Amino acid sequence: MSIAYWFLIASFALSFIMGWWLIPRVLVISYKHQLFDMPDKRKVHDKPIPRLGGLTFFPVITITLSLFMGIRYLYGWDVVNIAATEVFVEFMMLLAGSCILYVVGVGDDLIGVSYKWKFVAQIICGILIAVSGLWMHSLGNFLGIDNIPAWLGYLATIFVVVYITNAFNLIDGIDGLASGLSAIALFVFAIVFILERQLIYGMIALSTFGVILPFWFYNVFGNRRKGKKIFMGDTGSLTLGLIMSFLLLRIMLTGYEHEGHPGFILIAISSLLIPLFDVIRVALHRIRKHRNPFKPDRNHIHHKLLRIGMRMSWVLVTIIGLDIFYIVLNWCLDQFLNITIILFIDLALWAILHLCLNKQIKKVEIVPHSI
Repeated sequence: MSIAYWFLIASFALSFIMGWWLIPRVLVISYKHQLFDMPDKRKVHDKPIPRLGGLTFFPVITITLSLFMGIRYLYGWDVVNIAATEVFVEFMMLLAGSCILYVVGVGDDLIGVSYKWKFVAQIICGILIAVSGLWMHSLGNFLGIDNIPAWLGYLATIFVVVYITNAFNLIDGIDGLASGLSAIALFVFAIVFILERQLIYGMIALSTFGVILPFWFYNVFGNRRKGKKIFMGDTGSLTLGLIMSFLLLRIMLTGYEHEGHPGFILIAISSLLIPLFDVIRVALHRIRKHRNPFKPDRNHIHHKLLRIGMRMSWVLVTIIGLDIFYIVLNWCLDQFLNITIILFIDLALWAILHLCLNKQIKKVEIVPHSI
């Protein structure tokens, strides 16, 4: 096996070990200083829970990538088909953007930050990634559109970064959901990068995947009474959202520059469809109800499944299963249909699902008559 693949394994292993070691320490600090996510009418938990699990993501990923990328480039071990300067600029801009969102996320988890400032921070991150050269050159023949002008590509890149980052920030509503969906997407991304021989970017996906797994275990199976349960908070969800958008843009650019397998872009997008579809539906619902689209409510897909009587564990399994269903379905449809038709089919299935959920909610929830 090539030494490059050992680097991938080492990146995952080191990230996993560091995450497993750090999370109990974060729990100790959280309980010592009473740094909890307090329950309210919008949230599904009814007891204070530490919410700083996401503090571990950015440091662990940065240490892992800096160490192994430094070693690889220092000794020239199987550095493949990407110029070092190109990778360096992209990674520096990703690092700068991650630092910005890390600070904003920590501030929000500790004292609260206005959604307006979070939105500004995400736009800055989108600009940083676009100017690094990682901007959308093509829409991949979606709606029959292929190449697009640079100015539109820059705007589209900023939109993608803000869109995906917000999507993962907003889907983080029940135990294991945001981290579970992220883990699936990162695993898919890692496979795509390995098949495309973009192994440097595969290291990002696997390093992030590695640190998510121990968090997911504590988040889903941790016992609150024993002080073992933790949430990721905005620090974690913002970090994950930015990395997801960065990796998706890299897959899209790889397909454009190197004529990679066109199905890889569709499969990568498919792994993100649940949070991407959900954030649009929720925003439109709030606008239709004359509410601020950035103000939280209880209308996400996990809230709807809870309202029809599902237990939280089954809600998680259902949404994860739906995510995998979309990936497999689109992989099969890609053999016969173009990306535009496939995504419209996905959207139609999503709409049908919510029509069924709305109908079931009306049956379950008895609205008392006015007196």
